[in-house]
Amino acid sequence: MEKIVILTGAGVSAESGLGTFRDEGGLWSQHRIEDVATPEGFARDPALVHGFYNARRAQAAQATPNAAHDALARLQRIFPGEVIVITQNVDGLHEAAGSQAVMHMHGILSGALCSNCDHRWPAPLEMHVAEPCPACHAPTARPDIVWFGEMPYGMDDIYDHLSHATLFAAIGTSGQVYPAAAFVHEAIAAGAKTVELNLEPSAVVSNFDETHFGPASDIVPAWVERLLRAP
Repeated sequence: MEKIVILTGAGVSAESGLGTFRDEGGLWSQHRIEDVATPEGFARDPALVHGFYNARRAQAAQATPNAAHDALARLQRIFPGEVIVITQNVDGLHEAAGSQAVMHMHGILSGALCSNCDHRWPAPLEMHVAEPCPACHAPTARPDIVWFGEMPYGMDDIYDHLSHATLFAAIGTSGQVYPAAAFVHEAIAAGAKTVELNLEPSAVVSNFDETHFGPASDIVPAWVERLLRAP
């Protein structure tokens, strides 16, 4: 059976109004990564970190899926083989478009995590310092986000999917963040065909058999249509 494994990054959600690390004037441009996206930053100033993610959570709650999200959900519904969606994004727009069982390797804004007992629960729109865990009641709630220096979620399952892929697609990714940037090598080792769909070439573009460049809302639906028409 054909198995498509898709990795998506910030470029998929950019047209839904959610900025990337590199966007000028966005949330990320107002803070140092070390201050808002590391365990050390959270330990130093949890109020700053909660404020940053509260703003991201509010922004994501207002966003709607674009044509790229819709096309990938349609591919999952219609493709006769298996379609696995792995995302570096934390916004939940793949699910909003109808994708199923999305693998959030970097966590999700709508989740809260207890750093004391690892309990997870739906995050309120605003989280606060010393918010108690509903399971152990410790005042150690944090966003359920994988920060720099932490291990991404579901890596064993991700590598297993890559090892059985017949087609691997990287969509809207920079190719600069590991381990995701190395997924194409895992797919190649498994004998998969590889394709990059991006606004511009990624740092690992030379590893792909096929490339398509342009806005995700244009190139992803077109690619999905070609796949679904293929004999």
